[in-house]
Amino acid sequence: MHRQPVHRSTLALLGRRAFFISAIALAAGCAQTPQQNAQDGDTAEPVRVMTSGGFAEAHQRLAPEFSKANGIMVETVLGSSMGSSPTSIPNRLEKGEIADVVILARTSLDQLAAQGYVKQGTQIDLVRSAIGVSVKKGAPVPDISTEEKFKHVLLNAKSIAYSASASGTYFEAEMLKKLGIHDQVMPKSRKIVTERVGTIVARGEAEIGLQQVSELLPIQGTTFVGKIPESVQQYTFFSAGVARTSTNPQGMASLLKYYTSLEARKTIEETGLEPVATPR
Repeated sequence: MHRQPVHRSTLALLGRRAFFISAIALAAGCAQTPQQNAQDGDTAEPVRVMTSGGFAEAHQRLAPEFSKANGIMVETVLGSSMGSSPTSIPNRLEKGEIADVVILARTSLDQLAAQGYVKQGTQIDLVRSAIGVSVKKGAPVPDISTEEKFKHVLLNAKSIAYSASASGTYFEAEMLKKLGIHDQVMPKSRKIVTERVGTIVARGEAEIGLQQVSELLPIQGTTFVGKIPESVQQYTFFSAGVARTSTNPQGMASLLKYYTSLEARKTIEETGLEPVATPR
């Protein structure tokens, strides 16, 4: 399994962000589709965004704020970072669905760039996300404050739901082995492909759920327990890249400038994510 990229220094992030925003129009292609001028009473071409669940809640809160401030509408398509589901972002792009910007786990974004679906060299890290745990609302809240206590929670749980994306790959391939409980826990664990893990937990189909914190928090009918211990934690970087099919480089550059701004930081943090680009 590929590791998530190492967290850059603040200065490196700021430098890359500035380069990305200034060069994004060129990266999207020289033949630009002219945008209508909102000042003339027309509507600017919308920005088409494909985003995975890890950044979805932040995006859905930020997009209306961006549109209000800039007069540019945002069209959104949701999908998982990886997996065989027909709605996963890799499958959507392979089928020819059109987007301007793609936001998903960095390792998956880099794979799409290598395949030519995202323009190579346009990737920029937006946020990082921790793995957390949730239980059904009203159920006892387990103590996962230490590695040993977390280990016992997993061993004692009757059923566990985990994501089919980056956090789930880490759970089944590395984390359980690191804890020494892979063989005991995997038989009672279920990979969730087409829904969010929290939805399964809310219906009572799994006793506990593990997924990115930003994907667990919005789910009604659940209680967020907390992040898993740092000793077994793995952060996923969610990053943006220019889709090969992009026709709106100016709108996309404005969107990403807003998403990495000081104004957006509070909203992003409220969704359980940690901004990694320094606002200016």
